Amino acid sequence: MSFDLSGRIALVTGASRGIGRATAIALAEGGATVVAAARGQHADETAQAITAAGGTALALPLEVTDPASVTALVDTVLERFGRIDVLVNNAGITRDQLLLRMKRDDWDAVLATNLGGAFQCTQAVIKPMMKQRAGRLIFISSVVGQTGNAGQANYAASKAGLIGFAKSLARELASRQITVNVVAPGLIDTDMTRAISAEAHASWAAQVPLGRLGAPEDVAAAVRFLASDAAGYITGQVLAVNGGMYM
Repeated sequence: MSFDLSGRIALVTGASRGIGRATAIALAEGGATVVAAARGQHADETAQAITAAGGTALALPLEVTDPASVTALVDTVLERFGRIDVLVNNAGITRDQLLLRMKRDDWDAVLATNLGGAFQCTQAVIKPMMKQRAGRLIFISSVVGQTGNAGQANYAASKAGLIGFAKSLARELASRQITVNVVAPGLIDTDMTRAISAEAHASWAAQVPLGRLGAPEDVAAAVRFLASDAAGYITGQVLAVNGGMYM
């Protein structure tokens, strides 16, 4: 069985760069029509790259913490395409600091975007998916959500929350043939991880048994698998893409 996504409508949040951009491209390569969503016009380049390669994509603005923005985007997708088959909740931010010094605003911002944003987007798409009696919900968590990490209590809490959220939804939605799964990347070479100090970066890389950082495409391949018919009997699971960093 191939990972063919022909005829599917896939929505990817945080699609402007890194894992989100690679995921949008991978789904399009599988034959899906991709809605690349991000703040402002930031996903335009992703959609342009997909169409230049012969795929079909639409870039739309999205602020995941704003219910009105989420509703408007979902309404637009349904009006344009009539359905939503795949939602990849990827949008996320970091505001790293030791808890002793962490500002409440930084705690709130990370939880609101990473976890609250996934709530907003998921709640908006499950009604049409339930009517379809089919759908794929995929959450991008992190190895930090499984292990914790000093200086990232807010980020780790948000990413761990996604795992509990997904497992609960998997039980709620299985009767409608909607699968819900999580991809938990390890240290992936993105703009976000490049912002980590060189010392921390080297320390993390040394913990990877495969001896290299992952690429966004490594994560995107896992998402494409979970979005496909090949993963039709998989739900409520966490697929680690971390080079063995956490087992």
